[in-house]
Amino acid sequence: MTPGPVMLTREATVAQAAKLMRDQGIGDVLVIEDGERLCGVVTDRDIVVRAVAETRDVTATPIGVLCSSDVATVTPDQDADEVVRLMRQKAVRRVPVVENGHPVGIVSIGDMAVDRDPSSALSDISAAPPNN
Repeated sequence: MTPGPVMLTREATVAQAAKLMRDQGIGDVLVIEDGERLCGVVTDRDIVVRAVAETRDVTATPIGVLCSSDVATVTPDQDADEVVRLMRQKAVRRVPVVENGHPVGIVSIGDMAVDRDPSSALSDISAAPPNN
C-alpha cells in the first residue's frame, strides 16, 4: 500500500487534477467530499477519455463529473489475496484503502507485482523511478 493518498474535492477542476498528477508523478487522485469521505477516483485515463477527447474545458470542468464513483475499496486489515481477487473481479488497477470511511492509502497493481512477483516485468517497471 502507498500511504497518504493524493486527494481532491469533487469541485476541483480537471486541470488541477492533471497538474497534481504531473507534479506527484501519479496516475490517479482520490475524489472526496464532506471533509475526507471517499466518493470517487479520477485517473489520467479518465481525463483523456472523458475530458480531453470530449473537448471539455479542463479549467472549468469539475473532476466530480469525470470520476468513477462506484469505487471498490479495501481495509488495511485485508490480505493481499483478497486485494488481488477484488482487482480481478472488478477489473481495476488501483484500489483505495479506507479506514472508517477515510482514505488512508491506495494499492496499485504495480504494488502487488512488487510485493508478490518481484522478478516480473511489471514489478521492474513499477519499482523504477518515474521517467519525467
